[in-house]
Amino acid sequence: MTALSVSTSSAASLRVDAVVVGIAKGDKGPVLAPGAESVAEAFGGRLAEVLATLGATGAEGEAVKVPAPAGLKAGVVLAVGLGDAAEDGAYGPEALRRAAGVAARTLAGTGKAALALPAAGPAEVEAAALGGLLGAYAFTAYRTDGRNGKAPVGELVVLAGRKGQKDAKAAVERATVLAGEMNRARDLVNTPSNDLHPKSFAAAAQAAGKEYGLKVEVLDEKALAKGSYGGILGVGQGSANPPRLVKVAYTHPKAKTTLAFVGKGITYDSGGISLKPAGHNETMKCDMSGAAAVLAAVVAASRLGLAVNVTGWLALAENMPSGSATRPGDVLRMYGGRTVEVLNTDAEGRLVLADAIVRAGEERPDAIVDVATLTGAMVLALGTRTFGVMSDRDAFRDRVVDAAGRAGEQAWPMPLPAELRKGMDSAVADIANMGERMGGGLVAGLFLKEFVAEGIAWAHLDIAGPAFHEGQPYGYTPKGGTGSAVRTLVQLAEDAAAGALL
Repeated sequence: MTALSVSTSSAASLRVDAVVVGIAKGDKGPVLAPGAESVAEAFGGRLAEVLATLGATGAEGEAVKVPAPAGLKAGVVLAVGLGDAAEDGAYGPEALRRAAGVAARTLAGTGKAALALPAAGPAEVEAAALGGLLGAYAFTAYRTDGRNGKAPVGELVVLAGRKGQKDAKAAVERATVLAGEMNRARDLVNTPSNDLHPKSFAAAAQAAGKEYGLKVEVLDEKALAKGSYGGILGVGQGSANPPRLVKVAYTHPKAKTTLAFVGKGITYDSGGISLKPAGHNETMKCDMSGAAAVLAAVVAASRLGLAVNVTGWLALAENMPSGSATRPGDVLRMYGGRTVEVLNTDAEGRLVLADAIVRAGEERPDAIVDVATLTGAMVLALGTRTFGVMSDRDAFRDRVVDAAGRAGEQAWPMPLPAELRKGMDSAVADIANMGERMGGGLVAGLFLKEFVAEGIAWAHLDIAGPAFHEGQPYGYTPKGGTGSAVRTLVQLAEDAAAGALL
């Protein structure tokens, strides 16, 4: 990963390959953001004018390079857009994250760059650092033909004020952990399904656990059968790659709160017997994004030393059609004893999650949060950049949405309408895995609610939209796996450690 440091030196005095400044959209053209003062001085006060001549406007996502004048030790000045100019010169964390991400992508192939963005306090320093590290991400594990493109920028130096150096250093350290774990999730999501299957995913969790002192338990297909995990086994029985349930536990001696994070880990989703049509299965390696986010969040909690207990449950299976696959109309006996009529084998995520949620509830955590690329209906409702949050407790749901916002992720509260539950009534089992077509994302949430133990706070995050980006990169978001929900889960763990979650 790109190296990261913080400095209180002026942008003009740093010996780097490139220095990055922020520009914003003003009424009469681009205006320089705070942090660019020494660079502007080297241009004789005409930097904004030069940038305007080159067509710069300050719009978000914009990047314009200018050769550095003699007064700078850098070779190139890169101006990145922050969007509309702020009257007080203060820009929000997300604007800084995106600008730093654009800068890092633009400077691929560069050895060392300084980020002279408006980072007045530790929150802004962290935002610039995190955006830069995430923007520098590249997944090249399978490139062998020399088309890897330019290497990620080698080192980023975040420029900060002289006051609060200790806080700025801590902000950079936190950004390094978050970026490392988001990129871990991205790598897992981007790995093709012929290499990432339940067994290899479990091995990746074991390796991370060994590195960061986590307790990892893996239930293989024999242990799952012995424990009667009918949901996970039912989804995975059509594949040559058998399923797994992985428990990853982090504990802190001063913890007063315990959280359980449950992740959907369908390493490939063909739809099973209810086969997906062409055009809908090419990216289904990403259907384990929830489990990747959970693993990354638990590791991050350990690396940050948070005073909270966090247990991750990775429900791993491959959903394939075969002579041994679950059929529409089959009834599965879930972990805990409830029965489910499978009306559609492509509604498999809720089946593996249900088993894991019941198992997580047996340990009586203070809260359970599940994360899943669960429904296309949620993408239709909220688009590709926002995930939905559901809970049977409105106050807890709203705290989760608030945590997501503070972490820099777009989330929206969604209801659980009681009238939709009747659509899942089954003539032969306790419940069916499908209900009314309209409001399908809400129906899925209602299904999961049925498996949450009494007295435990619960929230469901449907990240089907933002988990995998199929378009061109923007801001700090790459093409492919994004690391969606990692920051939200870490923020929830931090809130719990501070006694501010429940």
